[in-house]
Amino acid sequence: MNNQEALYSASKILNVKIAKSPFLDAEILLSHVLKIGREELLLSLNTKINKKDYRKFIELALRRQKGEPIAYIVGFKEFWKYKYIVNPDVLIPRPDTEVIVEEALKLIPEDASFKILDIGTGSGCIIISILKERKKCFGVGIDISKKALKVAKINAKMQQIKNRIKFVNSDIDKFYFGKYDIILSNPPYINSFGINYLDSDIKNYEPKVALDGGIDGLSCINTVIKRSSKLIKKKGKLIFEIDSNQLGKARKLLNKKDFFINKIAKDLENNDRCLLLTRN
Repeated sequence: MNNQEALYSASKILNVKIAKSPFLDAEILLSHVLKIGREELLLSLNTKINKKDYRKFIELALRRQKGEPIAYIVGFKEFWKYKYIVNPDVLIPRPDTEVIVEEALKLIPEDASFKILDIGTGSGCIIISILKERKKCFGVGIDISKKALKVAKINAKMQQIKNRIKFVNSDIDKFYFGKYDIILSNPPYINSFGINYLDSDIKNYEPKVALDGGIDGLSCINTVIKRSSKLIKKKGKLIFEIDSNQLGKARKLLNKKDFFINKIAKDLENNDRCLLLTRN
């Protein structure tokens, strides 16, 4: 059996009812097993696959068939320009969240030594990506999950920025350390009832604490706004992700804490996704 035949076998396991892109999923899994890039795999479709690798490949395909996310199966996810370790203790980074990184970098001069806070850091992918691009900045990532912080620390070490970031196990309500030029957050913003309607690979595998934003989805957003008003420097910037249907209610919360909306950045599907704010 060659690689092309192996891919075809797995794609039948991963039919469209299971995976939205069965051939792509199969390519990612086989690349992982063979320890080669997808490009190299596609150039070696006629190469024979040994029985041990084929068995391992089918085992992974069967895990995916049950709904387990690809990122958890292979143990990593690409985000921004980098590769991040992920497991079920952290949310899988989404391309839409890269807008936070993009907008933050526009605000930080190349030679700036800003202090940056990431609330609910998870895998650390947001703040680590920014620190990789801005070599003189320093960061703090906080999270209520000790397990998530273990992953974030591994990623910081892997990306060689561990000396410029500190991770703190804390609820934002109990965090009083420092004043920051920029505060970032991708808080839980899905309402508790709405979690039941998420895709099965999200609701059954990803950490609910990183998804559940309370009854109206605004509980964590409200907390982020309140605490940021105390932790941010004067004229500092707050950048956080929201669901597009929460904009009106978010405006009211921000007005109460004297934040001015500079920009509403859109995601890849042109939905309102990221708020850029200044503390007056």
